[in-house]
Amino acid sequence: MWKQLIQAWKADNLLEQAWDESFQMLEIDREMFLEAVRVLRESDDAEINTAIRKRDKEVNRYEREVRRKVMTHCTVAGARDLPGGMVLVSIVIDIERIGDYCKNILDLAAAHPKRLSLPDYETSISEVEQEVRRRFDQTIDILREHDTDRARDLMATFKEDVGRTCDKMVDDAVAGNVTPLWPGDAVALALYARYLKRIGAHLNNVITSTVNPFERIGFREKRKSSDGAPPA
Repeated sequence: MWKQLIQAWKADNLLEQAWDESFQMLEIDREMFLEAVRVLRESDDAEINTAIRKRDKEVNRYEREVRRKVMTHCTVAGARDLPGGMVLVSIVIDIERIGDYCKNILDLAAAHPKRLSLPDYETSISEVEQEVRRRFDQTIDILREHDTDRARDLMATFKEDVGRTCDKMVDDAVAGNVTPLWPGDAVALALYARYLKRIGAHLNNVITSTVNPFERIGFREKRKSSDGAPPA
């Protein structure tokens, strides 16, 4: 279904523009994420690249443009392309939210006096950072190539590779099990882990659109049972 929708969109100039703008949004999000992580984890001052912070406004503007172009096209074309338009409008909401969380990390970096160093959690948090970076790249490739197999692989590993590790760090910080850290670092750990998880989750929501019908975007894929019948 996904490939047919993309082909239909690309047959219309207005929807093709909206489709391309969704990729621009993802690329900006990725740039914001990389800079936000660099400032929080590698910089010893609170100076934030103001230009990168302003890029969140570009993401917001693109979201409005995508909505406008989808609405304009569907108003003219009627119900024929409505499912594809609804899918695109749905995923740009997740893409816009990713930009918000990247901005939250920048805000955290501005509030934290030094680079965020977490000796007892360094391995875990570095692995999550690397995984989220990988998922940005994978998400963009999956959408461009309409690769449902890779989408399913990425969806299946989100909880193990991102979710559980982030939840454990948040739980430790809230329970006070991070005593080697001063309180500011403990709060920063909990917030940062939460932001990383939410960015990963919104990327996951985006790729569910390649395998799920509109009503299940953001949810796990329903698989058919072994006898070929859909699940109850």
